[in-house]
Amino acid sequence: MDRFKKISPREIAENPFSLIGDDWGLVTAGGRDSFNTMTVSWGGVGILWGKPVVYAFIRPQRYTYGFLEREERFSLSFYPEEYRKALALCGSKSGRDVDKVAATGLIPAFTEDNVPYFEQAKLVLICKKLYAQDLNEQSVIDSEAVLPNYKGDDWHRMYVGEITSVLRV
Repeated sequence: MDRFKKISPREIAENPFSLIGDDWGLVTAGGRDSFNTMTVSWGGVGILWGKPVVYAFIRPQRYTYGFLEREERFSLSFYPEEYRKALALCGSKSGRDVDKVAATGLIPAFTEDNVPYFEQAKLVLICKKLYAQDLNEQSVIDSEAVLPNYKGDDWHRMYVGEITSVLRV
């Protein structure tokens, strides 16, 4: 964590549309003994309930889902372009089958309260879960935009997390 400086969420200068939609990030949950990470390319940042928040969407079939369900906190981290292959692997392979740390060379780091992230990140959002809601077909308003993303019963769970700390290189 020595290479990181803490900043306020309001000091984040990067465009969140680029960070999440184009650059991708990793959502990571667990602790020192056991954690998992996966690539996220759906989500956002904003203000909700008077707090700076992130929202991320995870399918229940994903290995990371269990870690997010168990833990109170998680990280959302973003990387320089040279880590694109590592992010692609983290989004295409399951932590049930592959040791993603060994396969990518990403180096785990932990906050004082044991929230995992990786040393190679350029920006890390440490988050406390505030809310979770399963997306569902009954709530869809624009079927043409939404339903092509779902085949069968694999709807995402939306997690809203308060950004409690921001680490920047």
